[in-house]
Amino acid sequence: MIEVSVDGQSVQIPKGMTVLQACELVGVSIPRFCYHSRLSIAGNCRMCLVEVEKTPKPVASCAMPALPGMKIKTDTPLCKKAREGVMEFLLLNHPLDCPICDQGGECDLQDQSMVFGSDRGRFTETKRTVLDKNLGPLVKTIMTRCIQCTRCVRFAKEIAGVEDLGVLGRGGTEEIGTYVENLMTSELSGNVIDVCPVGALTSKPYAFTARSWELKSTESIDVTDAVGSNVRIDSRGPEVMRILPRLHEEVNEEWISDKARFSYDGLKRQRLSEPMIRHPDGRLEAVSWHDALESVAEAAHRVKPEEMAGIAGKLSDAESMMALKDFLNKMGCERIWSEGDGKSANVDLRSSFLLNTGIASLEYADLCLLIGTQLRWEAPLVNARLRKAVRSSRAKVASIGPPTDLNYPHQHLGTGSETLLKIAEGRHPFCAEFGRAQRPAVIVGSGLLEHSDKSAVMAALEIIVEQGKVVKDDWNGFNVLMLNAAQAAGRDLGLVQGARAHSSEIKFLYLLGADELTPADIPANAFVVYQGHHGDRSAYRANIILPGTAYTEKEGTYENTEGRTQQTSPAVPTVGDSRDDWKIIRALSEVAGVRLPYDTANGLRARMLAVSPNLLRVDDVESPVELPFPLKNQSPSAVVLSSFPKTVENFYMTDAITRASRTMAQCTAAFFGKGEERA
Repeated sequence: MIEVSVDGQSVQIPKGMTVLQACELVGVSIPRFCYHSRLSIAGNCRMCLVEVEKTPKPVASCAMPALPGMKIKTDTPLCKKAREGVMEFLLLNHPLDCPICDQGGECDLQDQSMVFGSDRGRFTETKRTVLDKNLGPLVKTIMTRCIQCTRCVRFAKEIAGVEDLGVLGRGGTEEIGTYVENLMTSELSGNVIDVCPVGALTSKPYAFTARSWELKSTESIDVTDAVGSNVRIDSRGPEVMRILPRLHEEVNEEWISDKARFSYDGLKRQRLSEPMIRHPDGRLEAVSWHDALESVAEAAHRVKPEEMAGIAGKLSDAESMMALKDFLNKMGCERIWSEGDGKSANVDLRSSFLLNTGIASLEYADLCLLIGTQLRWEAPLVNARLRKAVRSSRAKVASIGPPTDLNYPHQHLGTGSETLLKIAEGRHPFCAEFGRAQRPAVIVGSGLLEHSDKSAVMAALEIIVEQGKVVKDDWNGFNVLMLNAAQAAGRDLGLVQGARAHSSEIKFLYLLGADELTPADIPANAFVVYQGHHGDRSAYRANIILPGTAYTEKEGTYENTEGRTQQTSPAVPTVGDSRDDWKIIRALSEVAGVRLPYDTANGLRARMLAVSPNLLRVDDVESPVELPFPLKNQSPSAVVLSSFPKTVENFYMTDAITRASRTMAQCTAAFFGKGEERA
């Protein structure tokens, strides 16, 4: 620790801190445009000038290391004059676009010119103009507004891992562009909108739709993948206008994926707004809730309990899954599972299906083996953490599975179970890396959990975990990466086929937002009930449709891939005659004569508390048992040699909401239409 003085106030700071960070510790705010706490230091906007005793002129506080005994002054006439001069230079070529700029009302340049700028400028020459760049269907560019802070360039290179943006030219002709005409091909590209301090980079779908002061903000979480990124939903009336990231150091820091940020327009397209019954001629007719529920109850009573089944979809919240499980169990049905889990999921130990290391702790791994996962497309923010580990501590990454561009140096060992078997038997050169690693990690894709010879693959994994010392007293490096928002909570609640489940043909199928089934998966004579918020794939096969609510319209509990419980909050009213999913199932149970014992959300959560107490501890991660799963009875030599399948064919369209989104369709056309391989 060293001692410095800021505006006459002494403070102890760690050695290596900059002058700007020392000022922030005291509570003194320093204006800045180019400095960002998660990016490297550029020092090129000069807005953060401060006076340091015994220096001939003001210094840039973001790039100057604090030295012992340094006396820093931030509020002297010299500082004010310097900042006013810098602001005048920044505004020389900046156009007067504030009335039509989407950044208006939340613009750093507006705010700081009000506080530190002059009331007039001395520049009379013609302002320069810059051609706009085409970065794709998500980011809108008005490059004449750019102040060359280079935040977007540093974000693209350091966080997103794509060197698509760079600085061209010098002096008055300097501009930011893409070198050659190409799109910004990152799954995190929307975050450049947040880091841009002016209106040069804004959201294309949001352009000219609303002003920031008209919007109501609601804190919630994202459910398009299993990471559970914290988001802020901005709405106006009944419509979601935009989605922005919310700071959470343990989960998503301050970034979100493009799918989480831009798929919100899918929330108002292809929505189910009233209960419907399909007639024998295939025509759907809107009916009352009472008629719809009576028809479902009649159909359920016409079949034997062993001929019933229920599937919870990707976006289901824990409350609705608990209600569905209780309802079907009361009807005598044991065949219930969560989408993406297959029909024989292992739920005995939580460590067998969670990201045990934790999302934030992956930064400390020095070796990582990815098995059967396309990490960049399945969980972009987990991939960003791993990239951080590669950049900061030179961690080694290797992968087994379909070849994927991971945007950092990695070794592709093979495509399937043959390579996995070699490592388990110690016949692969990569085995030596485990011996040298202090904190090794293994990340298994949840696609493997549906593999035909899952038990043998898991037995091989157990040997690798044991021999590579992946699990230690202070480090649990065995991880399973879930693919969907509902999977982890579904397993905690026991959404697996019961021991008494029969394998007879299904004649009554209850789909709770499950849309990944193919026509071959549903028997031709089955009675299908579809409860969901979008008229997606399964709605075309449904005999009865019950309209539910999307994650932006309800208070629901979700558990992310590391076992962290989080909750969504209602940001907009429900659509049409739709109802909360658990309330529909509760009403159905009464009509069917198997009344569930709870009438309120708190009553339902009391039931969840009895089944899985961790689901009520919001924003808390309950550490699982540190032992890996026991599969001693299965030999790894029984592995069927095959390639691991791709789990994500199209990153932009993975669920009912994203498939209904026009913006995601534009992304698919832009990045897949030209034959580009992105997944």
